[in-house]
Amino acid sequence: MSTPAYALITVKIVDPEIFKAYMAAAPATIAACGGEYLVRGGAFETVEGEWNPARITVLRFPSMEQARAWYFGEGYTQARALRQSATEYFNVTLVEGYAPA
Repeated sequence: MSTPAYALITVKIVDPEIFKAYMAAAPATIAACGGEYLVRGGAFETVEGEWNPARITVLRFPSMEQARAWYFGEGYTQARALRQSATEYFNVTLVEGYAPA
């Protein structure tokens, strides 16, 4: 069984109308690679440090290979182009999950 992987995303939306087009396109690209949303912009509280992104999204994929296939795939490359002018920043970090022995 593969170790799951997560996409940790922070974003600041500056044009909600343009971002809607991205939000219409992105979910299908995530699902096509076996991914799912775990967190999608809900309320959050920074309890230590100075990290304060405008919005947080967390995705789970069955493996790091599938997470990379999503991010670098043609479908998401097209979706990503939709949101570039709609955001001040959009940071994506792919990280392997914990797999207990």
